[in-house]
Amino acid sequence: MRDVRFQIQPGGCLTGRLRVPGDKSISHRSIMLGALAAGTTRVTGFLEGEDSLATLAAFRALGVTIEGPEAGRVTVHGVGLHGLRAAPEPLYLGNSGTSMRLMTGLLAGQAFTSVLAGDASLSGRPMRRVVDPLLGMGARIEATPEGTAPLTIHGGCALRGIDYAMPVASAQVKSSLLLAGLYASGTTCVSEPAPTRDHTERMLAGMAYPVRREGARACLEGGHGLRAIDIDVPADISSAAFFLVGASIAPGSDLLLEHVGLNPTRTGVIEILRRMGASIEVINERDVGGEPVAELRVRAARLQGIDIPETLVPLAIDEFPAIFVAAACANGRTVLTGAGELRVKESDRIQVMADGLHALGVQAQPTPDGMIIEGGRVGGGSVDSRGDHRIAMAFAMAALRAQGMIEISDCANVGTSFPDFVGQAGRAGLSITRRD
Repeated sequence: MRDVRFQIQPGGCLTGRLRVPGDKSISHRSIMLGALAAGTTRVTGFLEGEDSLATLAAFRALGVTIEGPEAGRVTVHGVGLHGLRAAPEPLYLGNSGTSMRLMTGLLAGQAFTSVLAGDASLSGRPMRRVVDPLLGMGARIEATPEGTAPLTIHGGCALRGIDYAMPVASAQVKSSLLLAGLYASGTTCVSEPAPTRDHTERMLAGMAYPVRREGARACLEGGHGLRAIDIDVPADISSAAFFLVGASIAPGSDLLLEHVGLNPTRTGVIEILRRMGASIEVINERDVGGEPVAELRVRAARLQGIDIPETLVPLAIDEFPAIFVAAACANGRTVLTGAGELRVKESDRIQVMADGLHALGVQAQPTPDGMIIEGGRVGGGSVDSRGDHRIAMAFAMAALRAQGMIEISDCANVGTSFPDFVGQAGRAGLSITRRD
């Protein structure tokens, strides 16, 4: 991995309007479900980041003809539920946990054997949470003794429906089991202890695959088909979150974020920031392909520390690096609990964020399932993002309120979700330089 560093001069504000890249979760699913559909799926707004491109490359290797991406446009010529072909070699998924977990379920019902591999970070992330329930459906999957990738998914298994109650809320586990359920006899139901993103259920329904949603349960029967559709991918709220925080903490900011996806399972960051006192206005709400979309206008505000309700944690799980920066710039104490899932993301986001905040002179106490942050002064200094794209972008925004320059190391993986982050952030008013 190349050595990429960000250097950000302190101060400034964010103004104007911008559209952040397409939603990563929806981009992944547009390729996966488009490949399994009958007909041609046309995608606009596709995220041309490394994670989404890993999914696209994997399905090309599985025999699917895919045109693009070109300016966010992708055309997927679907092969139907049973039209995939064995890849000639292991499918390399880079840093993408979504690709690996969802494809494990999807490939468990195929007639051929597949091997899924990833980079060092992905190869250290837990896969038992997906593998074990799939084994209960009749799949044959081999992992390392530690329950990590590479995964060997054997073909020719007769899957059967399962009624599974997830011990931990996870959209990736839920989606993986539902994708396996497409190939299973009987009904597959997944119950979640807290709401998680429902992009898979929405897209399946949009492609005319019958899905029943009953409160915390999602159910489907195997054996139906998917119909190709046109998909307009909204801007990713997880990428917008950095600018929501940056504009909130920087005096003089007034920023409009365009065409942001506001799926109700993803809007926890807006609710948390509003509870802290942020000024976020939702404009021109509309529905695009089954997903709610709107513009977000955010202006500078005086933030206050809060106790973050645990009910909002699953609705903002990917946005906490940015929220931690907001907490560091707020008046008073912010307390997060119930977020142990942050320790098994691309990095241990609780510990790595605490280390970075300490390096900038912020009092941050990591706990087993969260963090206690005393807001106030943010200094300058050097931060190691540990190869985690969201941590790198979060600390870049901290410079808007810092007392000195912030240098962030190990930033190459920002390309997994936001390829032009430096360019867009610079045009909005952040004084950021990339060093290779």
